[in-house]
Amino acid sequence: MPTSFYQRISDELAAIHADGLYKPERVIQSRQGPVVQVGGREVLNFCANNYLGLGGDQRIADAAEAATERWGAGLASVRFICGTQELHKELEAAIASYLGREDAILFAAAFDANGGVFEPLLGEQDCIISDSLNHASIIDGVRLCKAARKRFANSDMDELEARLKEARGEGARTILIATDGVFSMDGHIAKLDAITALAERYDALVMVDDAHATGIIGPEGRGSGAYRGVENRIDILTGTFGKALGGAMGGYIAGRKPVIDLLRQRARPYLFSNSLAPAICGASLKAIEIARGPDGDGLRDKIARNAKRFRAGMAEAGFELIEGEHPIIPVMLYDARLAQQLAVKLLELGVYVTGFSFPVVPKGQARIRTQMSAAHEDEHIDRALAAFVEAGRELGAVK
Repeated sequence: MPTSFYQRISDELAAIHADGLYKPERVIQSRQGPVVQVGGREVLNFCANNYLGLGGDQRIADAAEAATERWGAGLASVRFICGTQELHKELEAAIASYLGREDAILFAAAFDANGGVFEPLLGEQDCIISDSLNHASIIDGVRLCKAARKRFANSDMDELEARLKEARGEGARTILIATDGVFSMDGHIAKLDAITALAERYDALVMVDDAHATGIIGPEGRGSGAYRGVENRIDILTGTFGKALGGAMGGYIAGRKPVIDLLRQRARPYLFSNSLAPAICGASLKAIEIARGPDGDGLRDKIARNAKRFRAGMAEAGFELIEGEHPIIPVMLYDARLAQQLAVKLLELGVYVTGFSFPVVPKGQARIRTQMSAAHEDEHIDRALAAFVEAGRELGAVK
């Protein structure tokens, strides 16, 4: 037995603990929602991606159950062999229509969508220019592609233009700018108006991961491009059904039909992963219906009100927040151990949040990322504010 290997793993885990970077998993004993049960008691939930509050919505659960009843538990196959049902085509058509695209392709996870989008479309003659704070799935997807790689500092348009000039000067056949629509650790919304203007100037494509934007921002919740007024200038959209759109899992790529057709032939995560379970498809279809229907704007208005109320209370209490317009509201603490300690204390006080530290965020940038939901009521927000103040003062995070 190679005991040195296991000792090295144990030592690495011990170092993670010692640095205050260990990420515990807390078991939820209830449905997802603004209030969940953890450790046998009810606590307020302020760290889920459940933006529209649909993760535990009975309409979503009923739609999932009905899809399972009709279509079964799963296909036991990948899509191109015998794993495509009418339900999959219906969901692809629904998300494409919602986002104003010609077609869409489903993936088992949004991570797979970003992992599979680059390699089939770009080769050694091409160049990808990626924002420095892009999601890990984009970073991994770019690594799998043979195209040249360049980075620009987060939302730095001068540096993006410099990289575009370099790529054009080096004779790149196709240039693709890749960016998150909303940067998940900061809540910043990408400057897509400026990015698409530069893309036009340098004849580049634009790919946007809208996982934290679809259903949440822009007219009808159509995402960051709609929010910036440039949705028709974005070439490729990726996203998820695991956040605002039902909270289950699964990802998609939406774009022009020839692009989607080629991805069906070449995208490895699509070709070699089981098709989405019918329950997820049914739930996601219902979530899209709600998000783009008459209830959607009311839910988005409520998220905005909740975010404004929470931001105002936290700022008044003396916490340092990252400014923004998104329901992601990071509470900056900088020290990893303090972030974990504050999360533990808040759970004791009945508020479930999570401390984020390296490698999820850069070293020295530890924080608690809070997230508002349309399911939160004023009393939930006020109780969370009171708990933050009590815990923050006890641990010296605020005076």
